[in-house]
Amino acid sequence: MVVLLNPSHFPLCSLCPLSVSKRARIPSLFATNLSVTSMASSQRKVMVPIANGTEEMEAVIIVDVLRRAGSDVVVASVEKELQIEASRKVKIVADAFVSDCTENSFDLIALPGGMPGASSLRDCQALESIVKKHAAEGRLYGAICAAPAVALDSWGLLKGLKATCHPSFMDKLSTAVPVKSRVQQDGRVVTSRGPGTAMEFSLLLVEQLYGKEKAEEVADPMVMRPCSASNLTLHEVNAIDWSVGKTPQILVPIANGSEEMEAVMIIDILRRAGASVVVASVEDKLEIVASRKVKLVADMLLEEAAKLPFDLIVLPGGLVGAQAFANSDMLINLLKKQVESNKPYGAICASPALVLEAHGLLKGKKATAYPALCDKLTDQSAVVNRVVVDGNLITSRGPGTSMEFALAIVKKLFGCDKALAIAEPMVFF
Repeated sequence: MVVLLNPSHFPLCSLCPLSVSKRARIPSLFATNLSVTSMASSQRKVMVPIANGTEEMEAVIIVDVLRRAGSDVVVASVEKELQIEASRKVKIVADAFVSDCTENSFDLIALPGGMPGASSLRDCQALESIVKKHAAEGRLYGAICAAPAVALDSWGLLKGLKATCHPSFMDKLSTAVPVKSRVQQDGRVVTSRGPGTAMEFSLLLVEQLYGKEKAEEVADPMVMRPCSASNLTLHEVNAIDWSVGKTPQILVPIANGSEEMEAVMIIDILRRAGASVVVASVEDKLEIVASRKVKLVADMLLEEAAKLPFDLIVLPGGLVGAQAFANSDMLINLLKKQVESNKPYGAICASPALVLEAHGLLKGKKATAYPALCDKLTDQSAVVNRVVVDGNLITSRGPGTSMEFALAIVKKLFGCDKALAIAEPMVFF
């Protein structure tokens, strides 16, 4: 067992969203909320506004988790186009324009962060009017990262309330009572710190909308970090150096049904590290509809990407998406050439079992996968681990392990110091 990041840099409990009530980091996540238990069986309507420069991990995690809970989530663009380019160049297509939502009523409005995305949200008069009316009606609203300070505080919607935000924006909370909690609730407003707290933030929103049982139901299959773990670790055997150039060339394929949280976290974190990441669609068009209906636009089709050399190929999961990968002769041929050349490759969630194992690409390797699919692996001796590295192969379990998976890749490509430097501003620990 190898420590991925020095545990002295982060307390265990800050990585365990399911233990927050014990840590008092956020108010009674998964505690009984009498005001919402009666809502548990009702679909709630949610708006998540996005802009050019929005933090893609935060936006996608919020949307994905709330849709898992059964919410009708409208992703609304404040730009002149439905398609936006997020902070790490991930292209997301909104469902509607904010200007078309002015007459709609929502149970929750949740603002992702990212700059300049948060500033664009703040400067959208239609959005400001919608959120102010929403708050005046006593409805639930929230924001994460830069957005609490840049948008909510500037609109006067945090006045006198306890709130948190990204550490670099804490001094901009001019009307709120600033606190350093990972997630903070005060009345009907919930605020949080950054990409590393986005799942905790989203699960508290689920709890507020639907109650404790629904939040636990949503959290469990995401493979959240266990409270009993003592360190953030990866299981590594047959350790080798991943010899790549100064700017690693990485291929991340996506398909209809890919798990959007996994795909976006991998892309975002590897781009933060300075890698050149090509997002390639295995479909016949650039736009794909992911497993929770988030619309993502690839950089190119796989046919074009196949002409390029890559130091690493990484597969996100999602059951339908993994099946599409397994059925793509072009992608399988690329993976086989990668293995034959002893170059690094990896997969998470359903993809280790449905793609790599199914095509003989795990032969002689230890790996892990989504818990329900681990019985498909020939060698199951390492499946309990959240991240497994065996020589030039890296595998992981699901959405809740995606940041650990991506940071482990950063460590292998760039070293531990770089992984720490990426993790810290994400508020991962």
